[in-house]
Amino acid sequence: MIPPDDLEACRAMIRTGSLSFHAASKALPARVRDPALALYAFCRVADDEVDEGTDKVAAVLRLRDRLDAIYQGRPRNAPSDRAFAAVVAGFDMPRALPEALLEGLAWDSLDRRYATLSELKDYAARVAAAVGAMMCVLMRVRDADALARACDLGLAMQLTNIARDVGEDARAGRLFLPLDWMAAAGVCPDAFLADPVPLPQIRAMTARLLAEAEDLYSRAATGVRRLPMDCRVAIHTAGHVYSAIGTEVARAGYDSITRRARTTARQKLGWLTVSALQTAVLAVAPQSARLHAPPEPEVAFLVQAAARVRPGLARSESLLRVLAQLEARDRGMI
Repeated sequence: MIPPDDLEACRAMIRTGSLSFHAASKALPARVRDPALALYAFCRVADDEVDEGTDKVAAVLRLRDRLDAIYQGRPRNAPSDRAFAAVVAGFDMPRALPEALLEGLAWDSLDRRYATLSELKDYAARVAAAVGAMMCVLMRVRDADALARACDLGLAMQLTNIARDVGEDARAGRLFLPLDWMAAAGVCPDAFLADPVPLPQIRAMTARLLAEAEDLYSRAATGVRRLPMDCRVAIHTAGHVYSAIGTEVARAGYDSITRRARTTARQKLGWLTVSALQTAVLAVAPQSARLHAPPEPEVAFLVQAAARVRPGLARSESLLRVLAQLEARDRGMI
């Protein structure tokens, strides 16, 4: 499905750009691992162009045009685009899923802040849970319960990333902690960004984010049994590796400002072993009722799109609005 040279280029991108995914992907069967590498390479390139480029608005608009070209069957002449186009065609990838990612990156380009935890989950749904839903599509899984739990895992991973990167984001002028939490704690967002220090209030908010993530990891694990047997170890491993990042943040007293939590290769290997045992045990254990919990409201649109509940889902109004805002900025109108 994917030209070998393009696949190797995608593999190289992931090897250097996403160590956690690269480690977990080794446990996937080739029929899923190869398109997953293409998916993650495309997402990685898109994220880097927006996050690291000098003109973030233009980068998002280019990504919109690249997605248009991919869904028209004429991708840009680049390995990640050609490979992702092959995935879109081969798996009937609902357009709403990569466009959710596009919308999240558009929010990044506008340095958007989030008033509540629900708004933060709206963002995490787009930049992370959408990828979880796409991974289910690559496994040929369209079951709504499995999709909801995959989205839980994406939300958990993104909340963990945010908790780990509070200091790094602040030094770059970015703030993801919910503004109502900041207000309740008596912390001025602009003052914190001007001088990011590990205040007790900030540590408490970081702990709160990680507690939310841990509940999502626990619920996400109940959905792994709905995946193909030969995919389960990899997904359990991905959850454990990211959860371990949160554990490292906790060990540092929830100070993710003066230090950045990391996991070692040995730890990742250990989680792979644990995941293999967990998969075997859960295969014969009673199914948890949490599998059937409704999706978080912020990810319901992703579950509907991937499950083909709304197969003709048009480009969302919120995406159209943010793209129009970016177009106006690009033309210097605002």
